Amino acid sequence: MTQLAHAEMREDLACAFRWAARLNLHEGVDNHFSAAVPGEDGDMRGDRFLINPYGLHWSEMTASALCLCNEEGKVLEGSETVENTAFYIHSRIHAKVPSARVVLHTHQPYSTAVTLLEGGRLEMCEQNALMFDDRIAYDDNYDGLALDNDEGDRLARAMGNRPIAFLASHGVIVSGATVADAFTDLFYLERAAQFQMIARATGGPLRTVPDEVRRSVRRQFAEERPRLAERHFSALKRILDREEPEYRL
Repeated sequence: MTQLAHAEMREDLACAFRWAARLNLHEGVDNHFSAAVPGEDGDMRGDRFLINPYGLHWSEMTASALCLCNEEGKVLEGSETVENTAFYIHSRIHAKVPSARVVLHTHQPYSTAVTLLEGGRLEMCEQNALMFDDRIAYDDNYDGLALDNDEGDRLARAMGNRPIAFLASHGVIVSGATVADAFTDLFYLERAAQFQMIARATGGPLRTVPDEVRRSVRRQFAEERPRLAERHFSALKRILDREEPEYRL
């Protein structure tokens, strides 16, 4: 991996943290975002990854503050420690789910509210939700804090071949090929959950979308999502470049 690509990955992650704080998708110094770093040969083994240090508020994250961590939990670059649950969740997902090059874990309010409902599901009843049709795994068993490899492996298995997981009584995991892809999904996932929780609060029934329309929209989003992610995340970086340019430091 070139130094330029490594620097850009750090800046993208720092941007994602800053925007998660702005949008109230964070829990102060808790929760974690990570990005797998390829080896010198370019192979994406998932054994080294960038992740936020424990104790830094997301609103003050910078590119240089991120830790480079290996699969044993050793910090290779960075002066701070990595929180235990961050290591066990992210190290195992990067190792077990090759498509999860970027892994974002939050307790964002509306998405987490869905996980608190018995049998809670994001219903395919609205356009933002349809962006995630057939892309969500549901882990219906809460087993406490992820403080060992076994729990990290269990969460990785729960994800299966889906990029997104709703974790019962806990929060969500969103993964993707790039920070832009994953963060855009994270943002629209929360919007979809927000709309549904507001609709549920009225006590009225949710609408249904016919299966043939759902299939059509899945095909449409498969083409539109990459363009949306690139434009959305580029706009977020432009705003930070004007208002909080120190995120790149």
